[in-house]
Amino acid sequence: MIEGLEFDRDGDVARLTFARPEKKNAIAHGMWSAIPSIVADVEQDRSVKVLVLTGAGADFSAGADISEFGALRSSAEGAAVYDKAVEAAVRALSGMRKPTIALIRGNCIGGGCQVSVACDFRFAEQGARFGITPAKLGIVYDFRSTQQLVSLVGPAHARYFLLSGELIDAPRAREIGLVNEVFPSGELESSALAFVRTLCSRSQASVRGMNRIIEKIVSGQLESDAEVDEIRLAALHGEDYAEGVSAFLERRAPKFGYR
Repeated sequence: MIEGLEFDRDGDVARLTFARPEKKNAIAHGMWSAIPSIVADVEQDRSVKVLVLTGAGADFSAGADISEFGALRSSAEGAAVYDKAVEAAVRALSGMRKPTIALIRGNCIGGGCQVSVACDFRFAEQGARFGITPAKLGIVYDFRSTQQLVSLVGPAHARYFLLSGELIDAPRAREIGLVNEVFPSGELESSALAFVRTLCSRSQASVRGMNRIIEKIVSGQLESDAEVDEIRLAALHGEDYAEGVSAFLERRAPKFGYR
């Protein structure tokens, strides 16, 4: 595993942790570059149903490691190369069919917030702070991440974030739709993992199929296509559908076997 990242599996759940607490889990170039391969491994691992992202210590992530910028982003060309690594990480996360959940404590700023927005769900602890700060660095945020943010919070809140670079607290983030839930200190892990268990208990054919369709809608697709039709048809012919209907008729909890 690349320095600054920790990865482990516990049953159905994989966990990716930003592990540089002494630097508020700032994301180095090598960490950005490693994320797509980690995502690919999770997608291919039939034993894993959900990927959880979090930060070691008090913070989720304060963003990209600015200390690298002098060496890696000192020219427009170098910045473009660096940005490709960031964009590849975002594309990998947002393109996952298996659900992704960000567990957020402390600072979730800049690239850290960018990573959280690329996840399917965001659960925050009271006291967390959020912001996206390209305007403080003379950077223009990339298209895909801007699209995801606008889809999540709407254009007015996206403009507030991106143009001002101001930070907001967890309750305000919940109000505008940036996070799904905010939990009191000490309850984030147990509450979020209860939701993880819910996801793991559902039909994975449904979860992954609908996640793919939502991704298409967020990306601007307006009509169904052959892939959507195939996803829905495969589900109807799958074991999960048969089990779901049987369980409903028999008034019992379904036991889905799809992985």
